[in-house]
Amino acid sequence: MVNFTIFLAHFPYEHLADKRTKHWLLVDSFWNMITLVALYLLLVCYMPKWLKNHKPLELKTILIVYNISMAALNAHIFKEIFVSTWHLKYNYFCEPCKLLYSKYEMKIATAVWWFYFSKLLEFADTIFFILRKKYEQLSFLHIYHHSTMFPLWWIAIKWVPTGSTFFPTLINSFVHVVMYTYYGLSAFGPTIRKYLWWKKYLTLLQLTQFTVGLLWAVQAIVYNCDFPTWINYATMFYMISFLILFGRFYTLKYKRKCSIKHK
Repeated sequence: MVNFTIFLAHFPYEHLADKRTKHWLLVDSFWNMITLVALYLLLVCYMPKWLKNHKPLELKTILIVYNISMAALNAHIFKEIFVSTWHLKYNYFCEPCKLLYSKYEMKIATAVWWFYFSKLLEFADTIFFILRKKYEQLSFLHIYHHSTMFPLWWIAIKWVPTGSTFFPTLINSFVHVVMYTYYGLSAFGPTIRKYLWWKKYLTLLQLTQFTVGLLWAVQAIVYNCDFPTWINYATMFYMISFLILFGRFYTLKYKRKCSIKHK
């Protein structure tokens, strides 16, 4: 009981938190983060039941604004990370997280915070599915993805907001520019959607991202990168889980459709 009380008051390794970001919005407290994730999971469980007697909403304008805004936010994050790391001559394979307050180091930390915050905004993806009663979209993959990204990036912004953290941020923000641009255009309806033939390649782009992330984490472990080893291992296993889940999704959605067409 005493140990649990201590845990409630002081999250383990709190003393190792990065001094530059530890008091930023939604970074300081573990319980703020976990409460938001718990609320998300509760909404996933109970919103469909609350809305079972209501008609699905269209939300066309909201979806267009939301998706284009998310694409713009990720484009800003990508630009800030790319320009700042270029100025600092960051190593793409291994870059230690140093407690520096220079202009471009703080720009990287700020961009990583926005990326972390964007994972909270992305909970709206699920809420929109529920409001539109697109329940087939509420797969294990979707919920696993959204409910784990927010806490994992909380760890990044709290303990390693600069250094090698920049690489997955850079890659993922680029993919999200493409992804949210697609969803924003798709929200315009059939007149635009018929030209969006490249949805299949969006999933392939995501699979490529996870493969690159996996190889990057492995090389960081093999070459003993001066970056928290446990984070590299966590990244490796997380990328493997995504490769399995997204690979299965790709096979079921596209490969099986293709084989049916050719029968």
